[in-house]
Amino acid sequence: MRTLPAVQDFLTTYPGQVELPGTAPVGLPAWLGWQHFLNAFFIVLIIRSGWLVRTTARPKEHWTRNNTGPIRTKGKPTKISLNLWFHLSLDALWVLNGIIFVVLLFITGQWMRIVPTSWDVVPNALSAALQYASLNWPTENGWVNYNSLQVLAYFSIVFLAAPLALATGLRMSGAWPKNATTLNRIYPVEAARAIHFPVMLYFICFVIVHVALVFTTGALHNLNHMYASTDGAGWTGFWIFAASLAVMVAAWFLARPLFLRPLASLTGKVSK
Repeated sequence: MRTLPAVQDFLTTYPGQVELPGTAPVGLPAWLGWQHFLNAFFIVLIIRSGWLVRTTARPKEHWTRNNTGPIRTKGKPTKISLNLWFHLSLDALWVLNGIIFVVLLFITGQWMRIVPTSWDVVPNALSAALQYASLNWPTENGWVNYNSLQVLAYFSIVFLAAPLALATGLRMSGAWPKNATTLNRIYPVEAARAIHFPVMLYFICFVIVHVALVFTTGALHNLNHMYASTDGAGWTGFWIFAASLAVMVAAWFLARPLFLRPLASLTGKVSK
């Protein structure tokens, strides 16, 4: 296709990225690297715990919230599985981290790098996709500007998939009001369940493609951008990434009842 004159003209007109506003920041600050790690850390464990909640038919251990702390309810707290407790706890931390992330995006102007500011992002994203498909990949500098396909991917994960995961997960949780008849009719739990699982699959696909492209489009530069907040080609970002990966792998294997029980016991009663 790239040998066709019409396609070549299209690629010339739309090279694959849209120029950023003049006030857009250059580079990636250190706080973004920490947020990137925490988002990855939480989402990996959320996917693991969510899968266990979905596939475990008869949980062996349960957790019941203490009703003596700052948050008290008139009714008796509901007993839930230890897997669900872990999933909901991670959700709360992930949402808190996400709120901080979004606030900092808009305070520092970093939002301009991942929020489309022109409709030209659509044909440019198509151009970038064509370049990837032909294996003659875009040559943008992510330190300055992402290509349009990246912009749409990052925008969708931050401002579409994450809120969908939150909204559907909240609907299925015990925090949702059970007696709100009108609200429950407008937003049935079946709809939330039908959306929540595909959103998880979208996150998994995003992570796989994202990591693959990080390593195949200039690993040292990309890892320095994300983890060392520099535009160099040294090994600092790689070693920070390796350490963060070791932490996530360790957390994956330690997320078992033997280690979860003491943590859950701090805020409730763990029972068989």
